[in-house]
Amino acid sequence: MAMDRHRLRPLVLRDEAIRHPFRQSLPLTIVQIAREEHESEAAALPKAKGIGDDASLFLLSFLAFFTAFYMFIF
Repeated sequence: MAMDRHRLRPLVLRDEAIRHPFRQSLPLTIVQIAREEHESEAAALPKAKGIGDDASLFLLSFLAFFTAFYMFIF
């Protein structure tokens, strides 16, 4: 029975940040200020320029392998 009750819980929580006991003890104005700051920081982040993360990771791995292989040969 208890398992069924947990399954019926929605996957998306409306306000997950306030579920923590410490955050529940804060006034709502503080939570709203923190949420506004988070949204403004997310909007202010510049888009990454250059190659993507996958390509840079591949290039880094390739160069590390090449350097290690070169060190073993010479």
